[in-house]
Amino acid sequence: MTRRTTALLAALLLTTTAVLASGCASDGGGGDDDDSTPPNPVPSGSSSPVNPTGAPSTSVPSGSPSGSPGGSPSGSPTPSGSPGGSPSASASPGASGSPAQGIWHPTPGTAWQWQLTTPVDQSVDVPVYDIDGFENDASVVAALHAKGRKVICYVNAGAWETFRPDAGAFPNAVLGSGDGWKGEKWFDVRQLGVLEPLIAKRFDMCKEKGFDAVEPDLLDAYQNHTGFPITADDQLAYNKMIAQLAHQRGLGVALKNDADQVAQLVDYFDFSVDEQCAEFQECDELTPFIKQGKAVLHVEYNVPNDQYCAQSAQLDLSSMEKHLNLDAWREPC
Repeated sequence: MTRRTTALLAALLLTTTAVLASGCASDGGGGDDDDSTPPNPVPSGSSSPVNPTGAPSTSVPSGSPSGSPGGSPSGSPTPSGSPGGSPSASASPGASGSPAQGIWHPTPGTAWQWQLTTPVDQSVDVPVYDIDGFENDASVVAALHAKGRKVICYVNAGAWETFRPDAGAFPNAVLGSGDGWKGEKWFDVRQLGVLEPLIAKRFDMCKEKGFDAVEPDLLDAYQNHTGFPITADDQLAYNKMIAQLAHQRGLGVALKNDADQVAQLVDYFDFSVDEQCAEFQECDELTPFIKQGKAVLHVEYNVPNDQYCAQSAQLDLSSMEKHLNLDAWREPC
């Protein structure tokens, strides 16, 4: 499931505690970051285990506001003709460098819902839904389309998960260290030839079920303890391959976190999905997406809305607070 990994969280908490103490109060920061983490101030190492459906346990961050599933409606569809966005005019180039014409992408400020638990609450009045690709069948996607929604397919592109039906297809040679979550191991993203057809099959699943775009998780292995000597250049090559696979199938594709490589990757991806940039003071790094007319879909788990929504509005981010287990509850800006 999506999140900052626990190893990276421990390092980030050591380096950002002082900044958070002053930064949030001074500028009302808001945004995302590059791996979902257990909520602050939950101690490092206390992340929720993953259950067989791929979602963390049902415990939610202390301090998270309670609310009914689905939360309150937020915003209205963007002015463009299609719900939540438009076919990409500037378009993101694939690895070949040619534009991916006609690819749907959400535009800045688009309201959205992110729910990785099931069943999906389809009553949330927003134009874009991001849901688990394995756990939802084509009928769910069709039902959301019938309501005028665009639907994003969540899949893990950076780590092996024991609970996925295709787990046996991944050879041991590409499996590294645990990523801090039960039943998961990092991929060796240097092995493009091995991973490409396997990830392609996952994207084929998204296409066959009728999804409009994909959210490939964990695209920042180079910043984590994977068991492999993965470099920033290795990650760039892998992420560009991921974008190309999506575009070959007519799917929009999100850059998930990896804020440090936004400048190199923004032309290849159609929008961004980011976590906790307000908490980790990274929101400004996401503005290249906004400047290209591509949405930044952003959540916070631990920082209350009144500390980041003003900045999110200034940056034109699509921001909301969510529970860490990404159930239906949401509190949009």
